Amino acid sequence: MATSVALWDDLLVGEELAYLGSEAAREARTAPLPDDLHPRVREALAAQGVEALYAHQAEAWEAAARGEHLVVTTGTASGKTLAFNLPVLDVLAREPKRRALYLYPTKALAQDQLRALVSFRLPKLRAAIYDGDTETERRRQVRKWANLILSNPDMLHVGVLPHHDRWGDVLTNLSYVIVDEAHVYRGVFGSHVANVLRRLRRLARVYGAEPQFLLASATIANPGELASSLLGAEATVIGGDAAPRAERAVALWNPPLTDEELGLRASPLGEASRLMSELVSRGLRTLCFAKSRRAAELIHRFTADRLGDDSVLSPYRAGYTPAQRREIERRLLEGELLGVSATNALALGIDVGLLDCVLSVGFPGTVASLRQQWGRAGRRGHGLAVLVASEDALDQYFMREPQTLLGRRVEAALLDHENPRVLDGHVRAAAFEAPLDDADRDVLGEAALERAAALPELRRTKAGYVWAGRDYPAARVSLRSTGPEAFTIVEGSTGTLLGIAEQERAYSTVHEGAIYLHLGESYRVAALDLASRTALVEPFSGDYYTQAKKETTTAIVEPRRVELRLGLELSFGRVVVTEQVVGYQKKSIQTQESLELVALDLPQTEFETEAIWFLPEPWMLEGLEKGQRLLGSLHAAEHSLIALLPLWAMCDRWDIGGLSTNLHFQTGRPTIFVYDGHAGGVGITERGFEAFEGWVEDTAKLLAGCPGERGCPSCVQSPKCGNLNEPLDKLGALALLRRMLARA
Repeated sequence: MATSVALWDDLLVGEELAYLGSEAAREARTAPLPDDLHPRVREALAAQGVEALYAHQAEAWEAAARGEHLVVTTGTASGKTLAFNLPVLDVLAREPKRRALYLYPTKALAQDQLRALVSFRLPKLRAAIYDGDTETERRRQVRKWANLILSNPDMLHVGVLPHHDRWGDVLTNLSYVIVDEAHVYRGVFGSHVANVLRRLRRLARVYGAEPQFLLASATIANPGELASSLLGAEATVIGGDAAPRAERAVALWNPPLTDEELGLRASPLGEASRLMSELVSRGLRTLCFAKSRRAAELIHRFTADRLGDDSVLSPYRAGYTPAQRREIERRLLEGELLGVSATNALALGIDVGLLDCVLSVGFPGTVASLRQQWGRAGRRGHGLAVLVASEDALDQYFMREPQTLLGRRVEAALLDHENPRVLDGHVRAAAFEAPLDDADRDVLGEAALERAAALPELRRTKAGYVWAGRDYPAARVSLRSTGPEAFTIVEGSTGTLLGIAEQERAYSTVHEGAIYLHLGESYRVAALDLASRTALVEPFSGDYYTQAKKETTTAIVEPRRVELRLGLELSFGRVVVTEQVVGYQKKSIQTQESLELVALDLPQTEFETEAIWFLPEPWMLEGLEKGQRLLGSLHAAEHSLIALLPLWAMCDRWDIGGLSTNLHFQTGRPTIFVYDGHAGGVGITERGFEAFEGWVEDTAKLLAGCPGERGCPSCVQSPKCGNLNEPLDKLGALALLRRMLARA
């Protein structure tokens, strides 16, 4: 069905419309199918209606033919999958004994890719999934029979590399390794995966193979740097998106004010359901992204209530079976469903074909994520992409300053594979897999050999460093944590493992009585067992959430970089953060009212990490020195800087911590710290150091538009921070940042 702007034109009016613009259509740039493409692959493409390649797909083919590693970084629905499939299908059609390994961050994506590969109907292609769900009796068959194996980094880490003797034929004949959704591998997870991929390269070399790595990523600021960090080798960047794009209308939608004095607005879920019901009633296929399962379900329910019928609607979230997900995708693809509400967490795994409209409820955290969601709109023709703002101060900032969002480059994906808290476990695992020696430096890196010499569990022999323990060291390492001392989070009635929490976060996120969110579902922590490092949780349907109260100190260990920036001394280096959770506050979801303060008796935690810190000059603090104003101003500036840093470093708000003090025991002056929330650091605050001027300018703009004289982005309108009721002074923070910028 061809769509027209007229179908939604009358909806995008009124005070709620903060911005309306358009992104121009783009014609495809094509190239002929390669002359040397295997005839059977050419026939398989023709059967699917593919008679030419996009220019970037042709570039990827040529780079692969030259034997290069490569990363394809183009927009949503631009044909990245075919770009990496083509070299693989070609080599397997010629030499079926060769092998290819596909790695995906989720099992659902591997399932989707398997179906796509099978649809080519190539007689010599033998594709199979090998992950935690693969039956034991089938695993040997997959190793021996499949020439294209789909898996995930976790399985590669604990199920393949430590048992490489069973995988000798696969490793000997390994020609290609595909790493899809590479932008997901950032922060702690990415740092671990980088080490896993290096271990894979090393073992393949032991078996006489030098596989090519073909990566695919959403558009990010540093695709070449990310690929190099993940692989330990240079990769050719294939950008220049040559896929066609229909014209797309872009709207920023701000729910109407319900209380002008307090700046309170109507529910973004209600506004999203209103828009969705209108779009669906006009026959437009619409996908609505929400931040939690509960929000996705509520939008579905509200939309159904408005339409009086839910036959063309469905929620789509984690917790559904693969069969249920496939059925929803089929119904949307075939036009039976017109409206689907989905969680952000499933944005990667959705294959829903041709959509007209995408609604994003709340800024998803990064411009890259928002662009990935919006990229699904308009695949059949003119599309509509809408950001429905929440009350979060960052959302409201974008409503006031649309170009700050729409004109912004996507973020950089950062990782640090040499972080000792991450690296040590992989050095142990590598020594278990094969003796470590100087020949491994170019793959594993200099730091790996340095750590090998320092680890007591490794023994130096003539062959190199070997594992002297009796267990499998890989089993000690979770790819989602920087240390072995993580707490496991278990649903008490079923025994289901929901996740993990690093020790330095466990006491504030899974203390007894905490409300824990997992994929949008709420759980209450019934017990935290410090000895077994286990948090037992139970489903929770109450109407409050919890906020930990903690006391924090930060000690400077070593400044690594010190520069005069914005008229003050800015430092980046190592710090030790000491925290103690002393209680938690129960707060109403509806009113944000504090319901009860509960005391806790938990141990102190301490971890070393990376941080930036700066000491405002006395003249920058003139008029702010008296009473609580100095501490409130510093604290509001700290919170605001933390809220904006994810726009410069591709991270989650909770990957960052901070501390502000009117008299630091080492500097002897007022000091603001912002630190990486993961032990050892993963490069987040270093990115902030490099982008300090732009980061501070954005933060000042955010504060300038906040309603009320007090409050900060973490606390919305509140004059006090949720942690220990410490004061916040927005106007003081704004004055400080503006004085800094005056020296730019």
